[in-house]
Amino acid sequence: MAFIYYVTQIQFDFGAVSLLKAECQRIGITKPLIVTDPGVKAAGVLQKALDALAPLPHAVFDQTPSNPTEAAVRAATAIYKAEGCDGLIAVGGGSAIDCAKGVAIAATHEGPLTHYATIEGGSPRITERAAPLIAVPTTSGTGSEVARGAILIVDDHRKLGFHSWHLVPKTAICDPELTLGLPPKLTAATGMDAIAHCMETFMAAAFNPPADGIALDGLERGWAHIERATRDGGDREARRQLMSASMQGAMAFQKGLGCVHSLSHSLGGVDPRLHHGTLNAMFLPAVVRFNAEAPSVQAEHRLQRMAHAMGLASAGDIPEAIRDMNARLGLPGGLAEMGVQADWFAKIITGALADHCHKTNPREASAQDYEAMLAASM
Repeated sequence: MAFIYYVTQIQFDFGAVSLLKAECQRIGITKPLIVTDPGVKAAGVLQKALDALAPLPHAVFDQTPSNPTEAAVRAATAIYKAEGCDGLIAVGGGSAIDCAKGVAIAATHEGPLTHYATIEGGSPRITERAAPLIAVPTTSGTGSEVARGAILIVDDHRKLGFHSWHLVPKTAICDPELTLGLPPKLTAATGMDAIAHCMETFMAAAFNPPADGIALDGLERGWAHIERATRDGGDREARRQLMSASMQGAMAFQKGLGCVHSLSHSLGGVDPRLHHGTLNAMFLPAVVRFNAEAPSVQAEHRLQRMAHAMGLASAGDIPEAIRDMNARLGLPGGLAEMGVQADWFAKIITGALADHCHKTNPREASAQDYEAMLAASM
């Protein structure tokens, strides 16, 4: 049976961050912990959120790493408890939002964080006790502000997913103004993350026509505007459209993702320095080729429909178009350029086969299939 659920309250406009205090009051948060990272703080974006929140009392954790870890969740949770906080505000990209979701679990549930990981059977253990969260994205990539999941590197170095409807932010404040001036490389990498979400969830086999429509429209918006946003950080319309594509990809990927994400999650655990969105961009061409043989993809003409949204002549043009786009955006030409080594493959494949996204790919991948995808992505 299909389960279709949409999703949370979204405030979307230039200047929407000004609603932050009102949203806290609506939800009943009287003293939030703000979870962010050093880059957001240095760019002055955190201060914009603090100005909007005043005079509400608050605490701040500003040390979220680029790939959020269980250790960061512990450190933030300690502040949450010591300061007597009763809710969370995440200000940042997917890392800050996912870290805050980890705190939402850890501050209100007993036991180690891994007990709540999806592949450990932990989703039903996450209850309505999870701390309420408001998400304020400052990049256009993960869409975690409207998603039920978080990706965290736990203490044993696995990069695991945590999924529950109780982790969906109570409000997403999507203010494209906060993304103006984002550096080109980060714009490109996070933008390709959003495009990967739209493409991969559209290829997934589950029956969810609303998700398909949202994903396809998000792909069209993201593909048409990512170059403009990367080239000109002040292009307001491009920033607005890319933020929408990011939000839409995550609204849709409740349907499921696939091999792009099982590989990038696993590789991100092997080397946490690698950017998740960049990895998705590297894996997309090989996975699209692999998925072209899936019966559900063929029966519903999914690649042809994606090609139309991308302005391409045929489905066969998609992999090379992605490679060309990566090059125009200044992203790496392959995994080898990112420092990935072939002797990592066995460990990456083991992690990919165990990842929660592996089973929702429209075509089941074997270890040999993953090895071929890795080799093609080098």
